[in-house]
Amino acid sequence: KKLQPAAKTQSYEIQKCWRSDDGASPCVLIETPHKELQPSDTKGFRQFTFKNLFIQRSPLPQLSWASCDDVWIKMLNKELKYVHDKSYLQKHPKIQSKMRAILLDWLLEVSEVYSLHRQTAYLAQDFFDRYMSTQDDMNKDYLQLIGITSLFIAAKIEEIYPPKIFEFAYVTDGACDTWDIQKTELTILKALEWNLCPETPISWLKLYCQVEAQRDAQNFLVPQFSQETYIQITQLLDLSVMDVASLDFSYSVLAAAAFCHFSSFDVVQRVSGLSWECVSPCVRWMTPFMETLRSEPAPQLKSFPKVKPDDRHNIQTHVAYLDLLVSTRIFRMAGRINSKVAIWY
Repeated sequence: KKLQPAAKTQSYEIQKCWRSDDGASPCVLIETPHKELQPSDTKGFRQFTFKNLFIQRSPLPQLSWASCDDVWIKMLNKELKYVHDKSYLQKHPKIQSKMRAILLDWLLEVSEVYSLHRQTAYLAQDFFDRYMSTQDDMNKDYLQLIGITSLFIAAKIEEIYPPKIFEFAYVTDGACDTWDIQKTELTILKALEWNLCPETPISWLKLYCQVEAQRDAQNFLVPQFSQETYIQITQLLDLSVMDVASLDFSYSVLAAAAFCHFSSFDVVQRVSGLSWECVSPCVRWMTPFMETLRSEPAPQLKSFPKVKPDDRHNIQTHVAYLDLLVSTRIFRMAGRINSKVAIWY
């Protein structure tokens, strides 16, 4: 092919300021004059094919206090940075998935006792799972200590007035003391490399609900969605996250699937930017959990001391989640049996 004529471009060169004893040298960018780009022979270059290299379009409205695209990209980047996978249980032969469910159920109960926010409880779950993925052959006797320490770290990050460390030790009924929690805190922080700010399923869910309900972009940070509907979706999310299989999905997809059970997919796609191919496996996996909750009374907003009425939906609540998990397994087994019978006939 005929080579294109030379083009002009603006380039920069790196100018070193000084050199220290250890070889490090601060640099500044100095603008250089326009230079002619000489046509080059493309035969010497390797050819690469890129696919699926895209960024989901931001569903956020125009914000007066930040760029909606920048906020959205930062949230997506966290999905790539904070990785979780249920296969970590294979590294711990002495620990079963049921033990994780029992621990998370207890953490949700402790969160309600101390009126902790939902984000605090979900941060604790994320810290626990990611810490366990860095360890090998953990003894089940340490699970409660790791769980309560994860909640202690999360409370210090999220709560304005977090409970004191002796209060976290108190709820373990003598199984852990304050010194145990302090030592384990440092161990967890080092293992996580101080990466403590993931976008949890609850933060994604709140974003989706707000985008769907928002009418005034100027007050985007003020909740405009229905509290009653929100706590119903969070109950489905709570129950789903207690199943270790939830770690097969990203947090954004988990929240979108839970939201999809209470809305149409067109709305979910508009508020999340996710395709049906991405969300549908999680929606199907979450269906038995939804069937279980349909047979239960709808959750009601609770009142908590020193919690304003407009913040009640953000406080973590607890129900008999372990019993609900058993019911979910029954629904799932019944579905498999019906499918086999249908195939047989």
